Amino acid sequence: MSTPSTPVTDPTLHDRALAHAHDLATFVEASPSSYHAAHEVARRLEAVGFERLDETAAWPSVTEGDGPAGGRYVVVRDGAVIAWAVPAGATATTPFAILGAHTDSPCFKLKPRPSVGREGWWQAGVEIYGGPLLNSWLDRELELAGRLVTADGEEHLVRTGPLLRIPQLAIHLDRAANDGLTLDKQQHTQPVWGLASASGPAGSDVAGAPHGTSGGDVLAELAHHAGVRASEVAGYDVVVADTQSPRVFGAHDAFLASGRLDNLLSVHAGLVALLEVAGTPDRPVEGAAIPVLAAFDHEEIGSESRSGASGPFLADVLARVAAGLGATDEERHRQLAGSLCVSSDVGHSVHPNYPERHDPANRPLAGGGPILKINANQRYTTDAHGAAAWARACARAGVPSQEFVSKNTVPCGSTIGPLTATRLGIRTVDVGVPILSMHSARELTAVVDPWYLSRAVLKIFQG
Repeated sequence: MSTPSTPVTDPTLHDRALAHAHDLATFVEASPSSYHAAHEVARRLEAVGFERLDETAAWPSVTEGDGPAGGRYVVVRDGAVIAWAVPAGATATTPFAILGAHTDSPCFKLKPRPSVGREGWWQAGVEIYGGPLLNSWLDRELELAGRLVTADGEEHLVRTGPLLRIPQLAIHLDRAANDGLTLDKQQHTQPVWGLASASGPAGSDVAGAPHGTSGGDVLAELAHHAGVRASEVAGYDVVVADTQSPRVFGAHDAFLASGRLDNLLSVHAGLVALLEVAGTPDRPVEGAAIPVLAAFDHEEIGSESRSGASGPFLADVLARVAAGLGATDEERHRQLAGSLCVSSDVGHSVHPNYPERHDPANRPLAGGGPILKINANQRYTTDAHGAAAWARACARAGVPSQEFVSKNTVPCGSTIGPLTATRLGIRTVDVGVPILSMHSARELTAVVDPWYLSRAVLKIFQG
């Protein structure tokens, strides 16, 4: 099933992969939170003529003479985004070709009453979101990013730029740190972001500082960056993000290091493929399927939300697209039965320092192409037909492919794949890109693999 992995020796291929990696870096930098990621996807699509749809408004329908055939659309729900392009010749039974991914990443999230501190330091109260590799977040310049909702119901995206740091204890005060670092998730992960002595008496605390005041008030700081009054902020969803820029490095520019590759790498690959297959307003998409990019929020915490893969977002959108094509219930079932979903998330490359943690026969290597994820217990939803469909796409794209399966003593995680297959009954296959340092504040991929993934997804979108 695998295509043997080989080094990238084609200079033209390497240049294209490098250009893709630099655009991925730009996308990641524009997306410090899931809300920013969804906004950036929509912004890029609208810039080339995709129509932004409102879920509360009527959508285009063939029965009204403004049908979706040849149309290109995008809709945002909180931190999730779905976009699609309808071929000019689409009918009520034209199947969907879906790339599923997620916009969120393991991190820290701002708590209620977040303005805390001790011993003269201003701190931000945070809780852990998902499963971050905690030690990787120490001693890094961090920012707050997300959305504020004011009392009038308006949503405001916000990011502060470098503001915070989670300081590690010096080796002199913990001589055993190198023998095994243990971090208390409450005591040791609260970032500092200012000094009380800068605005008040030395040593003063700011715990419980009232909203709307200066001096240690996190929400006032966020409101300032959003251009609103702190007193107007009625709700917020704000996370902590690393501010270090992505970087291409290594021999022959082999590597890309970046935060949030899990899973903005897959979102970006799907976005690039959709932009390529969707054509232009005067040259509608051609193909045997309706290409769909579905990027969900909250995968890292189980996907159980209105904007997560366990929620109704994708089902709602597909039903409305089918209705726009005039599909009956019978035709809708036929449409879904012929559809395919590719669930794309990063996976584990074999680690040179921990080779014993991987299956002895299946050892995907960074730079060897995208991986097909397989699990006997359907934690990944790949089956024989899905595997064959993915193999065909990779072959048509001319990219190598590899299999991934966990070592029996190291249980695998899961993805949105099983959730989508269960909710919709669409055949689903789990794929991804092999990386190192998954869930670190800064992950590592081979430069060529994101490009390979986008090429295979393009063939899936073309049906």
